Amino acid sequence: MARILGVEIPDNKALFVGLTYIYGIGRKTAFDILNAVGIDPNKKAKDLSDDEISKITHYINDNYKVEGELRQEVNNNIKRLIDIGSYRGRRHKAGLPVRGQKTHANARTRKGPRLTKIKKK
Repeated sequence: MARILGVEIPDNKALFVGLTYIYGIGRKTAFDILNAVGIDPNKKAKDLSDDEISKITHYINDNYKVEGELRQEVNNNIKRLIDIGSYRGRRHKAGLPVRGQKTHANARTRKGPRLTKIKKK
């Protein structure tokens, strides 16, 4: 398996799909990276040479925030919202949907599983 920025890229998938395993890189960004470096997006990761891997790694490091740096920035933004007491920060803190969704019947992903009532005997 090829290793780029500390992430294992699967050997049997096309390279543009494999790059999406890196946090912060989607399909569009993966195509942009591979076109800029000059590598065929449909090439398999197992067929990459060490030189090509280093080209991809250097290009990503120079032009994008990914993995730990991006996660840290996102967490700092959420922490800032919580600290200033904004509406979005309060929703983050309470574990409720942040972007205006209804919560009467849905939002189970954010709220967690339903609390079951304990029956008395």
